[in-house]
Amino acid sequence: MKINEYDYYNNLATWSFNDIHFTEELFTNWIYEEKIKEHTNEFSKILDLGTADGEKVLKNFPDCAEILGTDFSVEMIKTANQNLINSGRKNITFRVMDNLKINTPDNYFDLVTARHTKIDPTQIYKTLKPGGCLILRGVDKLDCWELKYMFRKGQGYKDLKPISLIDYENILDAGFENVELVPIHIREYYRTKEDLLALLLKMPILMDFSEENENDNLKLDIDMTLLDKYINSHKTKKGILLIRRYYGIIATKSK
Repeated sequence: MKINEYDYYNNLATWSFNDIHFTEELFTNWIYEEKIKEHTNEFSKILDLGTADGEKVLKNFPDCAEILGTDFSVEMIKTANQNLINSGRKNITFRVMDNLKINTPDNYFDLVTARHTKIDPTQIYKTLKPGGCLILRGVDKLDCWELKYMFRKGQGYKDLKPISLIDYENILDAGFENVELVPIHIREYYRTKEDLLALLLKMPILMDFSEENENDNLKLDIDMTLLDKYINSHKTKKGILLIRRYYGIIATKSK
């Protein structure tokens, strides 16, 4: 089956990780949510880009003056607003907005956050206050590399540069200062084949998302013979191993 990127994320609007059984081991002392708390206080205004269903914001973001969560998927924002009602939190709003067409006020936010989503650092720079901060966590090219290499496809697989380096250079070019890039290494262990398959059918690990090339049609089919081969060679006592490679970036707008 083929689907465009917008419809792909709309279809994920009501999906949850709660049905997937896995554990994880962290090998890098860089925690996205902790970095956000370190760079905020009760007076902070936060813009969260690619907020999806808002679950991460509602559960992990600190109490502060204002949080705006945005996503280009109408269905995701519908789900986020329902989750907001259920949460009872009062300092958060959600609305539809494309990360690459930011229409928030200039020099307004103290912090812009983005997790596993495309960004335009120049537009982020404009909407941040002088001295404001960008905190980004992304999925790097080498994420799940053994799996991608076996299937000969996947997120960032065809990119010449690692996604982390692309973001790092673009953030520098936008004028940010004190730009810090940190690799994040995680091992995940999935209890069963069905748990791993559920992840691969929902997350774009084996889909041809690229930072360098636009792709209108994303293939969602998974070769089960190849998947079984991967599982057989990655079974451990803890579960089926998936090696994750993320990256974190913190950068500051000049005062």
